Formats: sequence, C-alpha cells, structure tokens
Amino acid sequence: MNTRPLGRSALRIAPLVFGANVFGWTVDQPTAFRLLDRFVDAGLNAVDTADVYSRWVPGNRGGESETTIGNWLKASPARRSQVVLITKVGAAPGTDGKGLSAKSIAAGVEGSLRRLQTDRIDLYLSHRPDAESPIEETLRAYEALIQAGKVRAIGSSNSTATGLREALDTAAAKGLPRYEVEQPEYNLCERKKFEGSLQDLCIAEDLGVIVYYSLASGFLSGKYRSKADLEKSARADGVRKYLNDRGFRILKALDAVAQAHRAKKAEVALAWLIAREGVTAPIASATNLDQLDSLVRATQLKLSAKEFQSLTTASD
Repeated sequence: MNTRPLGRSALRIAPLVFGANVFGWTVDQPTAFRLLDRFVDAGLNAVDTADVYSRWVPGNRGGESETTIGNWLKASPARRSQVVLITKVGAAPGTDGKGLSAKSIAAGVEGSLRRLQTDRIDLYLSHRPDAESPIEETLRAYEALIQAGKVRAIGSSNSTATGLREALDTAAAKGLPRYEVEQPEYNLCERKKFEGSLQDLCIAEDLGVIVYYSLASGFLSGKYRSKADLEKSARADGVRKYLNDRGFRILKALDAVAQAHRAKKAEVALAWLIAREGVTAPIASATNLDQLDSLVRATQLKLSAKEFQSLTTASD
C-alpha cells in the first residue's frame, strides 16, 4: 500500500491509522490481537494509542491500551518492524505530575516503553497543550529522548495555530527537534478545529496531520439517526450533538455516495478525509474483523471530484 511521509521525519505511514483507544474498553485482548494482525496483513502500519487509554472505563487506571499492544508485540516480535507506534504523554496538565514538564515526559516515556514492551516509540505526541510548561523545556526533554534512541520523532495534538507556531519557532531558534505531526479533531461534522489557520500552518511547514474522531464518534457510520439509536451506545454522549439538520444533511450526502460505490457510509467519510488537503491519515477504530475490513476498503475508495464536493458542501 502506498505510504505518506510524516512531516520531515523518516517515518512513513499508510493513509489510515488504527485507533487503539478501544483496547481495554470495548475490545478484549484476544480480539485486539486478531484486529492488529488483520490490520498489518492488509498493508496498513500505524497504530495510535496514549498512556491514559482507557482510563475512563470504570476500574481502569490508564495504560490498558498500551499494555495490550505490548503483549501483542511480545507474542509476535516480528510485528515490531512492521508498525509505526504512536503514543502520547501529558494528558492532564498541572495535575499529579502530568503535563509536558521535563520530569513528566521522562517518567511518561519509561512507563509507555515498559507497557509497549519495546525499546523505542516511533512517534511521541504531546497530548494537549500545557500552559504550565515552557515549550523550550518540553522540546529539550524530547531532544534527550531522541538522542537516547527512545523516540524517533515528535508531534503535538489539540494545538492551536498560535501554540504550534510558537513550538516550531522555538525549535528553529534553539536548534531543537521540531514537532513533525499535528493531531487535531477533524471530520465531516467537525471542521472548524482544523480548517483555516491550523491547516494552513501545517501545509506551509510540511507537517504530517493525523486526525482523530474521524467518524464523529460513530455518527458518520449512519447507525445513529435518532435519540432512540443512542440508548445502548458507549459513545452516545459524543454523538447526541450531531442529531440536527446539518447532521442529517451530511448523512444524506454520505448515503448517496455510498450507494454509488456500494460502500459503507463510514468508508466514504474516511475516504473524504484521506483525500483532504493537508491530511496524512485519519484515525479509525474497529471492534470486530468486519469493521476492520471496512477500514481497509476505505483506503481503496476513490471519490470523484463531484462526490468530494457534494460531501464538502453538505457539511459546510
């Protein structure tokens, strides 16, 4: 499968990233192993997780997703060279020693490496901005990890254009490693957080862009069309806000394109992202093999210019 560069780093990824936030939440370990094997065997290679996944599940502490991936790598050591491992640090700035201080990053990487059962993280992301930690301190901490061979490249997530610009300028001025990737929320329903100044900056600075919530918490799959559809969903809170005229207009456009290609609506929504200027790859999760196979088909779906525009117009 064709790969795309992640910024100016040496990393290249296929145009869809597996979202491992479901591990330890809606996916148990045996199922996770099967999903990851099928994903890599299909020619896809990037897996996204974080040190806090899946802390929101009652009884979990965080780290369950990384632990599952680490157990998979231990069971199949040859897989390590086939995957680009993406994880994150600093999800809770200013609390419990978390955030993007040098101390937090130094401790965070050791925990992630231990859980992932690997000697290196391919792409290490600042999970969200931390106003308490100077960006130079954060970048120097990452520099030490890169020099030690524990991290290959770094990036940021949930940045503003202003914050990302400051990080890039600081890296250039101080001779420090720069963020090579940004990870924003972006999908047909949520476009404002990326489009505009952040997208322009990423394109101008040749940054890789890996987007999350690619299917708007499952809304773009088309399975949620009324409040009654949300009753048994683990993602109900994230979907409810899309049940409005604009959301239904987007689903109608997805229906039309999906029908033309005999594809699923989720596949079309992902194909739109893959074709979007400045986007390297969307993140998407699967909880069973049928869903995983659908993700693979999304990478093979080519939208016409007219279809692409119809979806864009519906979501304007």
